[in-house]
Formats: sequence, structure tokens, C-alpha cells
Amino acid sequence: MNSDSDLQIAGDILEVTHLLQTPREHPATVAEFVGLARSLAEDRSQWEHLVRYDATTRWYHRLRTGPGYEVWLLSWVPGQGSGLHDHGRSSGVLTVLDGTLTERTERGTRALRAGAQRVFAPGYVHEVVNEALEPAVSLHVYYPGLTEMPMHTAPHCEARALPDAVTA
Repeated sequence: MNSDSDLQIAGDILEVTHLLQTPREHPATVAEFVGLARSLAEDRSQWEHLVRYDATTRWYHRLRTGPGYEVWLLSWVPGQGSGLHDHGRSSGVLTVLDGTLTERTERGTRALRAGAQRVFAPGYVHEVVNEALEPAVSLHVYYPGLTEMPMHTAPHCEARALPDAVTA
């Protein structure tokens, strides 16, 4: 019986270029969107100089667009929040860049510290607020691009605590 596999016969996989996938210019999977958010979060030179804080309204800036997606940078001074909402037909990745944000859902409340990421599908209802004493900054990737953000008037989300979010 021959125990040699194609890989063993071929040798180093990196030398067999026809087996390698061409890197995508733009993300297309949830994992790739999470990776995009992480790479932007790690490279402060891409966003730090753009951040502004506005005590009268939440500040936001579209950082990047690509085929079917967009990336937004948001700042949150203490006390600012999004209100209870969903993102229409868009899925997304929320990454906290600086500070701490609180996310409330029907399942409870969780603190999202710098480095924390949340991935959500269409119809995911939540409220994000800065309950800390320091400003916060977050990065939001939406796919497809955000076209609506329906507000919800349902009773306030339950205040049950959830375990801390995973941090990158």
C-alpha cells in the first residue's frame, strides 16, 4: 500500500502555487470582516487622527468602503448612547478601540473594553452606551453597507450581567 499523499509527493505547499488561493482584495466572509476590523484596530495611524468628540451628538466618520461593505469610526463621550436599534438587513462587526462601552440586549448587559469585538447578524437588537467616565471609540464594519437603523421602543433591555466579552 502506498502511504504517500499528494502533499508529501508535492513537498512544501507554498511551492505549489496552483494550490494556493489568491488573497482577496476585499473581505467576503465573517472571519475576513473580523480580521479587517482587527487589522484596522491595531493600526492606530489609520484612524486615531480622525477621531473627534462632540458633547451634543455622537460623532461618526466613514473610514472605508468596499464592494458591499463599509467601515465606520464612532466616538462616544460619557453618557452618549445609540438607543435600542437593529441594523436592518446588515450584519456587522463592532470593535471597541478605546475606552469601555456597555452593550444591552434582551439577554443582558455586558461591558466591552478596548479590544472587544461583537459580531451580529441582521435583526440583532441592541443598545450601546458609554457609561464610563472616559470617552470611547469604536469601529463598525457593516455588510452589506448600512442602509437603515430601525429604532425599537420595546421595554428597556434587562440589566442582567453577562460574562465579559472576549478581547482581542
